[in-house]
Order: sequence, then structure tokens, then C-alpha cells
Amino acid sequence: METQAGEVAQVDFGYVGKIYDPSEGQLRKAWVFVMTLSHSRHLFAEIVFDQRIETWLMLHVQAFAYLGGVPRVLVPDNLKAAVVRAAFGVDEEVVLNRSYRELARHYGFQIDPTPPRSPEKKGKVERSVRYLKGSFFRTWESVDIAEDRRELRRWIEEVAAVRRHGTTGRVPGEVFEKEEREALLALPPRPWQLVTWRRAKLHRDSHVQSEGAFYSAPWRFIGEDLWLRCTLKTVEIHRQDERVAVHGRVARGQRSTQEGHLPEERRDHRHRSRSYWEDRAEAIGAEVLDLVVAIFDSDDVLLQLRKVQAIVRHLEGFPAMRARRAAARALAYSSLEYRSIKSILAKGLDLEPLPEKRGREWMRSARFARDPSDYNAS
Repeated sequence: METQAGEVAQVDFGYVGKIYDPSEGQLRKAWVFVMTLSHSRHLFAEIVFDQRIETWLMLHVQAFAYLGGVPRVLVPDNLKAAVVRAAFGVDEEVVLNRSYRELARHYGFQIDPTPPRSPEKKGKVERSVRYLKGSFFRTWESVDIAEDRRELRRWIEEVAAVRRHGTTGRVPGEVFEKEEREALLALPPRPWQLVTWRRAKLHRDSHVQSEGAFYSAPWRFIGEDLWLRCTLKTVEIHRQDERVAVHGRVARGQRSTQEGHLPEERRDHRHRSRSYWEDRAEAIGAEVLDLVVAIFDSDDVLLQLRKVQAIVRHLEGFPAMRARRAAARALAYSSLEYRSIKSILAKGLDLEPLPEKRGREWMRSARFARDPSDYNAS
């Protein structure tokens, strides 16, 4: 089937055996990614170690940069990086990978997936893959992935692009330069930012997991499958088409939690450290910090966390001056219970002056001291 210049390109992967990976020091399974322009048969190819969605997207970016433009329609196979659900008939709906959709919107191309079990619908790229395997990979003795990639690029320019194509009878590189390069869509002015979409269930702790890190979402969606839109710096959480949370990326094993996403009765449950509550108490005043430290230190075995939580939260509901005076009064009378602090504030005792510190009576009057004359010799 003949197509207009710049109209269609077909894309596919082909397995090429094991290639040495210097970064891991071992042989790994490798594939060649091929994009073939349907009009000129000019192609782009790259060797990779996986078919992950991130790899799939970046290979398209590299191909467009190499060609200097974008075909209007791309015909991929039904791999998961492109098609989530294939259509077996005209009445069935194709579901495209969301990440692939974003790439298409950015570059302005449309996607026309190959129908299942119909490899002839992308016969041009199928033949390109066979050509690569039978020519380059059969004659080139693999060194490592870096050297193989450099040699493949040279082979495309010096062999594949200048051969006379068996079907068209024309030279792909010449047709590309004369007819197709200018017919391609222009590259967008701003570079593509890698975006991947993932499904993730919101767990009972109001967090989803992505690449070993945890991000909070509103607790009312617990148990639902949500969509994660991941960039290099952010993770957006979507419920269907509604964005419900935005987080900065955190490292594997870390959590990013927004208080408003947690149920009211559980929001403070994650703050289990003494230092957190001491910092929160100090924000009210030094007297409150002294009270909290005294409560924590009052029992060397039983953790006083729940008591401290209740007291600090209660004091935060009053003006800072009253909270500090109530804490000072509680310390003066060694009243370290929640009900005592609550009572001080309820009765307004914090507004009364504290009694002056006075020494013990016997120290002042020295009732038990002997008269100096008793020491005189008679």
C-alpha cells in the first residue's frame, strides 16, 4: 500500500539475541527498535535491553530527532507500552496507553494500532526488522551495547539508506531527502518531558506506591484504582480524569503525606516520634516544651505519647500566652495529667499569678539552731 510522503510510519521491536552490557558486566537480552517511514522506507533503529514504557517513549523522541520531523500517523504493534486493550472488531474500542497518548499530543501525531494477529498491516517495518537481522546483525560481531549502537547508526547511513529498495526500486535516503523530510510535521518548540502513567490502588493507609515510594491521596478513595502521572520531579494522582493530589518526587522507601488526605481520627497517628511533639510544643512556647519533656521523662518504661498528643493539641486551641501560663502552672504543681491542664484552663487558673517560691520555714527561722552562747565555756 503506497502512502503519501510524511503521512505514515510503522514501529516495532525485534529480538536480536544477547549483547554485553558494560554497566552490569554481563550479557543481556536485547531488542532492536525500528521506525520505518512508509513512503521512502527510510528507517531509524536503536538497540535496547527492555521494552518498558519509558524506553518506548524515549525511542520515539530519538527517532523524531533523527528524522528531523514527525509522521502524521504511527502504526505500532499491540505491545502494552502502546495499546492497553486491542480491538478485535470494528465495534470494539481500542484503549491506548495514557503515556503514549501524551507523547502523541505533544508531537501532534495520531496512533493507528495494528489489529491483533495481523502482522501484514505493518509489513514495511516487519521487513525492516528482518533486513536488519539478516544484514547488520548477521555480519557485525557484537562488542558491547555502546559500540554496537554506534556501528548500527553508521550502517543505517552508509548501507540501509543508500541501497536500492527491493519493493520500490528507489533509494530510501534519496527519497527521504527529496520528498519526505519536508513533508514531516515540524518538531515542537519545547522539548518532550518524560511522562508515564501508572495504575495504583489506594491502600488502607491512604497511600499509593510508585517505584518503591509512597504518596498520599484522599482517604475516601481507599480501595480504588487511581492513575499516577509521573514526571522526573512530580507525581500527580488522578481519579479517572480528576486530579486529586500532587506531590514532589521522593526517594524509594520514603513517604510524601498531606495531612488533609488522612481521616480526621488518624491524621496524627503517623507522628510517633518524641522529637516531633517536642518541636510542636516549642512552637507554642518554652514553658510548653518544658511540660512535654517532663511528661515524657515521668516514666522510663511507659511511653507517654498519647498523653502528650492530647495536651499539645488542647493547648494549641488557646492563645499562646494562656497555653504557656497553663503549662507553667502545671509544672509548678507537678500536675502532669491531661485533665489537670484542661482544668487549669477551664477554671481560668492560668490567669492567676503563681505563688512565690519560698524557702522552708525552718530555714528562715532556724528554730532548731543552738544559741551561740551555748558554745561559750563557763
